Amino acid sequence: MMKKYILSAIAIFTIGFVSAQNAKFGVKGGGVFASSKIMIGDSDTGFYVGGFSDVAVSEKFHVQPEVLYVYIKELSQIQVPILAKVPVVENFSLLAGPNFGFILNTDSYVKSFNFGLDFGASVDVSEDFSLDLKYNLGLTDLNKAGNSDSSFKINALLFGLGYKF
Repeated sequence: MMKKYILSAIAIFTIGFVSAQNAKFGVKGGGVFASSKIMIGDSDTGFYVGGFSDVAVSEKFHVQPEVLYVYIKELSQIQVPILAKVPVVENFSLLAGPNFGFILNTDSYVKSFNFGLDFGASVDVSEDFSLDLKYNLGLTDLNKAGNSDSSFKINALLFGLGYKF
């Protein structure tokens, strides 16, 4: 129930922020290489799909909120990264920001909320298409038991293609 309120608040904040700014909207998808100690093994691959907006706050600073469905083996989640996008040179930007994850298929051993930090880069290959490479550093121990001997954090490398409308 709590994650519905958090997700609703993030959506309302994002929609309000985006409507007041110069924004472009788009869709994206790609591959995921993830690692953790428990549940998905040492490493595994998956995919992600979703939408984003690129909000130009100024010429040198953008905010890029995203809503992504991420699937890795037996774990699926909705991720909501709120990224700072800083253009470095023409067509190349750095990305960084918090990532709020809502795990969809939890059980009695796994927490349903995942928090992490994203770091990465984006290259505009044309006016409409971009390539992203991001690293998601999982900070939340998803192990409900709280046993320090078996923490469960997910780290992932995401790469993909975005299309702006």
